[in-house]
Amino acid sequence: MIPPLTIFSFENTNLKDWYGGDNTTLVVAFFIISALTLFYIIYLKSNTQKLPPGPSGLPFFGNLLSLDPELHTYFAGLAQTHGPIFKLRLGSKLGIVLTSPTTAREVLKEYDTVFANRDVPAAGRAATYGGSDIVWTPYGPEWRMLRKVCVLKMLSNTTLDSVYDRRRAEVRKTVGYLHSRVGSPVNVGEQMFLTVLNVITNMMWGAGVEGEERERLGAEFREVVAEMVGLLGKPNVSDFFPGLARFDLQGVVKDMNNLVPRFDGIFEKMIGERVKKEEENESKDFLQFLLNLKEEGDSKTPFTNTHVKALLMDMVVGGSDTSSNTIEFAMAELINNPEVMRKVQEELEAVVGKDKLVEESHIHKLPYLHAVMKETLRLHPVLPLLVPHCPSETTNVGGYTIPKGSRVFVNVWAIHRDPTIWDKPLEFDPTRFLDGKWDYSGNDFNYFPFGSGRRICAGIAMAERTVLYFIATLVHLFHWSIPQGENVEVLEKFSLVLKKKTPLLAIPTPRQSNPDLYK
Repeated sequence: MIPPLTIFSFENTNLKDWYGGDNTTLVVAFFIISALTLFYIIYLKSNTQKLPPGPSGLPFFGNLLSLDPELHTYFAGLAQTHGPIFKLRLGSKLGIVLTSPTTAREVLKEYDTVFANRDVPAAGRAATYGGSDIVWTPYGPEWRMLRKVCVLKMLSNTTLDSVYDRRRAEVRKTVGYLHSRVGSPVNVGEQMFLTVLNVITNMMWGAGVEGEERERLGAEFREVVAEMVGLLGKPNVSDFFPGLARFDLQGVVKDMNNLVPRFDGIFEKMIGERVKKEEENESKDFLQFLLNLKEEGDSKTPFTNTHVKALLMDMVVGGSDTSSNTIEFAMAELINNPEVMRKVQEELEAVVGKDKLVEESHIHKLPYLHAVMKETLRLHPVLPLLVPHCPSETTNVGGYTIPKGSRVFVNVWAIHRDPTIWDKPLEFDPTRFLDGKWDYSGNDFNYFPFGSGRRICAGIAMAERTVLYFIATLVHLFHWSIPQGENVEVLEKFSLVLKKKTPLLAIPTPRQSNPDLYK
């Protein structure tokens, strides 16, 4: 329990003697007393509502100072004490954490429209041109327009089919690079990041990182994206005390503003080159599609140049980091589970054949490989807490009041490891997905790695194709071993996007006898 507010009495007291005549001291004292008073007003008001239970906190700061950096495991631990729905005082913000399928269903399905907004962090606004992308834009006509652009146009199966040759070409380059490193350790996550990045940039505007620049720029770009994602997931005083946001006390916005130009310059250059061309551009890539859409216009919800760059940023930052991390986790789990690896390779040989290349057309015939991806996302969901939701009005969830403007976290990581839902939840066992019961639609709240409801991930189709195609190629063409004396650990590091704590270093050895497959 938080102790009752101490009552100060200034009767018969000379205030100047009390504060020593120092105006600065008076201002500080006034600020502290005002802050404490505000905190207790909020606290006493909240006790008139039936808020969820939660750990006690400090005046003014609430639970901020006790947060563990590994939020997904920290929240899972608190749920063991306080139940499947609990509250945290995060400065002047109220955080609500959901850790059960029942409460997740209420928020993401039954009250989907109410919870369809975001509590946009300062770093998110800085990274996406003021929150103009599909992730942070408030629910409404502008968001629906962006969602339509992404799901029905840019990331539809038809559009993805039309740029398959570009994805295939990038995968072939990676195979050639890995073959050149046969017998030597390869940073799997770094190479997968660069491959995904090249796939995305090729689909967007037809250019990737080539030749000798591949390894250097791959590491550099991955570092930039990692820093951006890290800033998006970093606890920031500006988000917990909005009145202090303009001071950017932790320098989060400043740091993000230093990173964004790295990609913004590329976007401006590519857009400028396209616009300068007088003749009709026949390019079949995402950028040309977006520019054509911009020119067509819509008087009610115009699609602007800012939207173009914000969506390109979503693709580069969101698409590259999430897919490459999932591939790295999957490869680590496969290397740690040789029997599972053997079954994947047997399935590939039966469907693809020996001395032949994997094509995306094979993917739908590989149910065991699909199960491997699903099991990887069960244990290591891309966004362990999803992207926090924010109710547009006060709502009752699980018998408790969730006030308007709260920051709502859905701990999908904890739900995916709940022993009351999953048999031996900490074991990597793809067979649990072979019955076809679970998919990525978000309709089953025991398993929803891409979220659910209106704000479900817009890039599921592309993520599924990318991850499955890459894993299939890596496993079909190469044996993978670990340097002598090393172990494969599958420990996680929390961020907005879940990462492997230590890089996966593995040695590739050709599995197929046809040397042409590696050119």
